[in-house]
Amino acid sequence: MSHPLESLVIRHTYRIPAPEGPAGQGAVAARQFDSALMSAGFKLSAPLLERLSGLDEGAVLEVAGRTLAAVREIVGDHVQHNAYFVDFPANVPDTLDFWMRCIREALADEEAREGTLKQLSTGAVNLLTLPSYGRYQHTYEEMLTHHDELIAAAGDRMTVLHPGADVEAELAALYLALASSTTPLGESGLEDLVLLAAHCADGPQPEEIPVRENRAVINHARVKSGKPPLPGTLTDLLRLACSLADGDVSLVEPTRFKNLSRPLRRALLAALDAVVAASPAQLADVAVHREAWKRLGERLHPHEYPQWPGAARVFAVARGQERVRSFASRTEELLGAGDLTGAVELLKSAPGVLLRSVDRLLRTAATDEERALVLGAVEAAAPQVAGRVLLSVRRHLLNRGDRLEQGGAQRVFLNRLGRAWVTADTRPALPAAARERLLALLDREIAGRLPETGPVLVDPDVLDVALPLSGKGVAAGIGVLPRGSVSPVEGELLRFFTYWKQRRETTDYDLSATILDEEYQQVTWLSYTQLTEVEGKHSGDVTEAPQGASEFIELRLGAVRGTFVVPQVLLYSGESFLDVEESFFGFMLRESEQQGRPFEPRTVRMKSDLRGPGRVALPLVFRRDADGRWWAHWLHLYLKGSPAANRVEETRVTVESLLRGIVEREQLTVRWLLGLTGAEVTVWDGGSVPEGPVTYVGMQRPEGLHPESRILTPENLRDVIPA
Repeated sequence: MSHPLESLVIRHTYRIPAPEGPAGQGAVAARQFDSALMSAGFKLSAPLLERLSGLDEGAVLEVAGRTLAAVREIVGDHVQHNAYFVDFPANVPDTLDFWMRCIREALADEEAREGTLKQLSTGAVNLLTLPSYGRYQHTYEEMLTHHDELIAAAGDRMTVLHPGADVEAELAALYLALASSTTPLGESGLEDLVLLAAHCADGPQPEEIPVRENRAVINHARVKSGKPPLPGTLTDLLRLACSLADGDVSLVEPTRFKNLSRPLRRALLAALDAVVAASPAQLADVAVHREAWKRLGERLHPHEYPQWPGAARVFAVARGQERVRSFASRTEELLGAGDLTGAVELLKSAPGVLLRSVDRLLRTAATDEERALVLGAVEAAAPQVAGRVLLSVRRHLLNRGDRLEQGGAQRVFLNRLGRAWVTADTRPALPAAARERLLALLDREIAGRLPETGPVLVDPDVLDVALPLSGKGVAAGIGVLPRGSVSPVEGELLRFFTYWKQRRETTDYDLSATILDEEYQQVTWLSYTQLTEVEGKHSGDVTEAPQGASEFIELRLGAVRGTFVVPQVLLYSGESFLDVEESFFGFMLRESEQQGRPFEPRTVRMKSDLRGPGRVALPLVFRRDADGRWWAHWLHLYLKGSPAANRVEETRVTVESLLRGIVEREQLTVRWLLGLTGAEVTVWDGGSVPEGPVTYVGMQRPEGLHPESRILTPENLRDVIPA
C-alpha cells in the first residue's frame, strides 16, 4: 500500500522505503523496473534489486509505478518537452529567413492577410500577431518521429537508488533531519517540513531547532494538535501566527492574518505573556516588525484577556503607546558618540550581533588597545554563537584581504530572495594583524565543533562545492549545488532547457544565453532574436503555454568564442516565476554522436525549479579555464528586470557587472572544511571502497560502503554546518 509522503523520502534521500508485500518470484519485474529507471537516468542498487527480486511480482510493479513517477518529476521528465523547430538542433533557420517565412504564411492566411498588410505598410510587423509564430506547428508525437533513439554514452548521468527502512521510519528520520537543520531550508524544503511536521506531530521530536522558520512550522503543527508552542522569542511567536495564516514565516512578505479560533487566540496570547514575563527586554524586538504586530493585534483582541498583561504590552509597543528602545538604536547611539568601549560592552549581551559587527568595530577602533578590546570580546563570545554565523563571518573575511588594499575591489550584496547587487568597496582594509588573529580564533572555534570523522573518502568533484550556509533562494531539483559552488562540466554539447506552464494568463518565457570574454564583455548571444550563431542554436520562440512549453539552446563548447556562457530565463509577458503552475530550468551534456530527442532525462545533469521573485533568472554561469576545461559556477540569482518584454540584449550591462563581482568572490568549500578537520582524507578514484566504516563525501553515494559509514552528498551537506 503506497504512502502519500513516500515521494518525499525518494526526493530527499534517493532511498526507496522498504516495500511491503508477500515473498515471490519478482526477479523479472525487478529487472524491467531497473531498465525503465535507467531510461530516466536512475538505477537500482544491487541490494535493492536483490530485495525486490524476492517479492511478489505485483508488489514490485506497485513500487515501480510510484517510484518512476517520483524520479521522472525530479529530473523534469514528467512533462512533454516539445520544440518549436521540429528537427532541433538540426535545420534551425536563420532568424530573418524564419521571420520572413512567418510573414509569407500570414499573407497566405485569409484571416491574417489584411492585418499583416496593414502592419507592413507602416514598416514594422509585430511577430506575435503572425499565426505561425510562437505556437507549436506540430504535436509532441510528431516531433518524436523526427528524432533517432539516444545512443547510450559512458558519461550519461546515472543516479543510484538505495534501499531504505520502512516508510514510517524513513519519514521520521527525514522530519528530524529537516527540523534540526542548522541552516535555513529552501522554499520547497520548508513546504516539505510542513507536511512532515503534521504527520510526525505525535512522534519523536528534535532536541534542538536552530532555525526560526523551522520552529514556526513545528509550532504550527503542535498548536493544531492541541499542544503549547515551544519556548522561544516574541519573533518566534509572530512567525507562528504567520504560519497559522498560511503566510510568510520568514517575515519578508506581509501576511494577511485570518480570524483565529478562540483556542488559538488564547494559546498565542498566553505564550506572548509568558515570554514577556520571563524577559521584558524582548519587547525591544517588536519595533522590527511593528506593522505585522499591529495587524496581528487586530485579530487577537488582547484587551479581552486582562489575565495576560504581557501580551497587551507587546501590542502597546507596536502601536507606539509604550516606548522601548531597540538594541540597534542603543548601539548606534554609542558608536555615534565615539564610545567604542560602551558599544562592545552592550554587544556582549548579543554574541551573534557582536560577531556580525566585528568588521565595523575593527574599522572604528583607532588604537591597538581598542582593537584588542574588540578581539577579546569576540573571542569570549564565539563559543556562544551559532556555527552558521561563525562560518558567515569567516567567509566575509576571505573577501577582505590584500586585494582590498590594492583598490578596485567590489562589494557584493546577496539577499535571501536571490537578489544581488554589486558596488565599489570603499571600506578601508582591516589591519593585517587584527585580521589574522580573527581568522585564527574563528578557525579554532569552528574546528572544535566539528565531529570526529574517522577516515574520510572524498569524491574530487565535491571539493569545490560551497558550504550551504543557507538554502534560501536555492530551488529544489537534481544536481543542484549551493550558491558559489564550482563543478566540472564534461561533454561536447551543452544544452539548456526551460519549461513552464501558465496557470490563468497567457505567459511567454524566453530562454537566452550570453557569451562573454575574459573581461566580462559580451561577444554574442543566442535568443529568439538570434536563433543561430557559431556557438550553437536556439530551438525557437514559444509564446504561450496552456499545456506547457519548452525552449532549448544547444552550444558546441569547442566552438565558444568567449570565456563565460550565461544562460538566462526572461519573463517576456504573463505570469511570474512565483505565479505559474510550474517552471524549471536545467542543462544536459551529450557527446556529438548521441542524437536523441531534444529532452533526454538521462543526459540531464541539473534541473531546478524557477521560484524567484525577479523577472530574469540567472541559475548558473559556465566558465572556461586557461587549460580549456569548462566549469559551472552556481548563482541562483534573480534580477528585478522590467515589468514586461525583458530581452537578453537589455540585461547585458547588469549581468556583466554582477558576474565580475560574484564569480571572483571566494567561498568556504568542502576542500577548506576537510583541511580544517585534520582528518585522514583519501580522494576516491571511483574504484573499490574501504571495507571499514568511513565518512564519505561525494556527489552521490557509491555502492559497497560499510553500513556504519556516514554519507554526505549535496542532499544532506547542510549536516556539516556545526550547531
